[in-house]
Amino acid sequence: QVQLVESGGGLVQAGGSLRLSCAASGLAFSAFGMGWFRRSPGKERELVAAITGGGSTNYADSVKGRFTISRDNAKMMVYLQVNSLKPEDTAVYYCAAQYGVVTTTPRYWGQGTQVTVSS
Repeated sequence: QVQLVESGGGLVQAGGSLRLSCAASGLAFSAFGMGWFRRSPGKERELVAAITGGGSTNYADSVKGRFTISRDNAKMMVYLQVNSLKPEDTAVYYCAAQYGVVTTTPRYWGQGTQVTVSS
């Protein structure tokens, strides 16, 4: 059974940083693309960052230069370092996994972690 468990969200002031973590289990981790999505009220779900098993990364334009996705295949962990946070980054952030490359509809999802950025 595939499980993805996020942690690291919280309340932070604008300009601050957080490190989101996602612990994966039940899958051949290095063969899976991993991604971080977010959803905020009134907005569509957005893929903010993705990483392949080999470490190639992709970012939404809105977070380029501020967010960094990384993974540790030995620990079956994926991380999202979020810097220079803005109030519009407030959302529930979800970890997702898909065999190969993450698309907009990955098969496996975590439960989400709330990030709230105050102005």
